[in-house]
Amino acid sequence: MDPSRLSHVNLYVGDARQAAYYYCRAFGFRVVAESLPGLQPCTVLLAQGRIRLMLTSTTDASDPVARYVAAHGDGVVDIAIAVPDVARAFRTAVANGADPVMTPSSRTGPGCTVVSAAVRGFGDVIHTFVEAGTPLPHPTLSPIDEPRPEPPDGELLRDIDHFAVCVPAGELDKAVSGYQETFGFEEIFEEFIEVGRQAMSSKVVREPSSGITLTILEPDATHAPGQIDSFLRSHGGAGVQHVAFETGDIREAVRRLGDQGVEFLKTPDAYYDLVEDRVGELGDELGDLHARGILADRDAWGLLLQIFTRSPYARRTLFLELIERRGARTFGSGNIRGLYEAVEREQSRAGGTDAD
Repeated sequence: MDPSRLSHVNLYVGDARQAAYYYCRAFGFRVVAESLPGLQPCTVLLAQGRIRLMLTSTTDASDPVARYVAAHGDGVVDIAIAVPDVARAFRTAVANGADPVMTPSSRTGPGCTVVSAAVRGFGDVIHTFVEAGTPLPHPTLSPIDEPRPEPPDGELLRDIDHFAVCVPAGELDKAVSGYQETFGFEEIFEEFIEVGRQAMSSKVVREPSSGITLTILEPDATHAPGQIDSFLRSHGGAGVQHVAFETGDIREAVRRLGDQGVEFLKTPDAYYDLVEDRVGELGDELGDLHARGILADRDAWGLLLQIFTRSPYARRTLFLELIERRGARTFGSGNIRGLYEAVEREQSRAGGTDAD
């Protein structure tokens, strides 16, 4: 694929303006554009650092947006890619086996003219190609006349580190090869994880030009059902389980976001008894990580710190991750195992496990 970058992430939600209020109030995003009042579907564009989140909802039950939310709940429907030539990117992807969703078109709205096309990714998630340099990613958006001021303490979230994708058992290799053949992604890591009676396989693929990274997970059907199975059942098939936001200071991010109402998954105290055996000495920082419930991992290049939010949705599907990389490049066993065990503890705490 030609040189590209992540354009934006589109979430279909039950109420776009209510969701925008939550992301702005809790996570520090700001509204940079929105559709005109009364227009359906309703669309709001949020920004923070290099992150662009587009939230879309409708009151029309027959609209594809409403049907998606009914089938899957609020969640990621589009991981959009900015490319220099939309038509060429579309032709290349389709020639390499992608399922076309929308042929290249030019649409003019109140904010700008948008050239775009779309192909299917996994499940009901698509990839829209958007012409690089387009000021707004959707023709129905209008820029906010008076830019909202940035938070007085600065922005906490810098970029999207990766997307975690769950697929049904037996579909991991197909999904990985699809991204390699269709979009030119490269496989950079793989791992098999066993936690108690449960197990999962994981492969990480990355697009070299844009850096878009997908951690694709499948449950092991020979083991007891776990949180990947739970997601697939609640979500109604393959989808984005979580989005990882990169931050330059995870301890400050957890403190400030916690004060703003974000709930994070709890980590058992016993985790910190052995963490330095895995990652090396953390010095005075250990107590701070313990107090905030932040997980730690290390690879050959450096340290990785991460924490996961509690899902705010009734289906307990989509949630978010904060991640700080201090040189670390990979997704080691501590990273994936930390996610798996943290979600298992959350389900256990809520009293709903697959073993019921």
